[in-house]
Amino acid sequence: MINDKDVETYREIGWLVVEGVFDAAELAAARQKIAEVVAAAHSVTTHTDVYDLEPDHRADAPRVRRIKTPHKHLPLFWDLARSPKLVSILKKLLGPGVRLHGSKINMKAPHYGSPVEWHQDWAFYPHTNDDLLAVGVMLDDTSEENGAMLVLPGTHRGPVYDHHADGAFCGAMDPAGLDLDFGKAVAATGPAGSMSFHHVRLVHGSAQNTSDRPRTLLLYEYAAADAWPLLGVSSLAEFDARLITGAPTIEPRLERVPVRIPLPPAPHQGSIYENQTSAKSRYFARVAA
Repeated sequence: MINDKDVETYREIGWLVVEGVFDAAELAAARQKIAEVVAAAHSVTTHTDVYDLEPDHRADAPRVRRIKTPHKHLPLFWDLARSPKLVSILKKLLGPGVRLHGSKINMKAPHYGSPVEWHQDWAFYPHTNDDLLAVGVMLDDTSEENGAMLVLPGTHRGPVYDHHADGAFCGAMDPAGLDLDFGKAVAATGPAGSMSFHHVRLVHGSAQNTSDRPRTLLLYEYAAADAWPLLGVSSLAEFDARLITGAPTIEPRLERVPVRIPLPPAPHQGSIYENQTSAKSRYFARVAA
């Protein structure tokens, strides 16, 4: 699915888009399952282990912005996480041993899908080395107009920025005063079935969807098998069960990488959307639908 030049590009700028990874049947199955889960949200009134809701969600007008850890609740998404075509790309970017770190489905509905402030995934889950990345499976045709992820190329080689406010983790960078030119951000776009791959330290975010088209993004986070989370492993059996290729190891690879621990915890626990409610300043506007 990718060649050596693609791998070189990923190493240099920290991200890559690969088109045509999932076929029409895989996309249809994913969309159908998501539709079923969203339809059931009419009975939900607050965030749960499965649902993260838009601020204006109502039982008579369900608005879901995230389905949490679908690989745990919906077998289809565990199967997709181990797709041979996807795994072939991961092995080129991360090496022979790869572990699934987490998953989520972010849904930006037309006209009101929530923005995500600038951040680095590394701020949420630092490891013993930074051979980690996130895969964004585009379940809809994705453009800047319907809220595509925006990335700042090359920032994966820079510092780990502060994601705290008032002394507590908030999951967002304060754009004021940072030596970053957000005007140089690039949109990760592509037709449905494409996948974006971005390094765990790459600065990225996304604006609200103000278009009349949905933008549904299935996100998988992967780590090299010898990258261990600095906040600990509560169950070795569960940790090893998420290995999708390669052999387990109890010998973490230690690399000299910059780290900030996400503690004290965010005042608003839950998804990144909840964490970021305590951020002091924002870059992306939210426009009422």
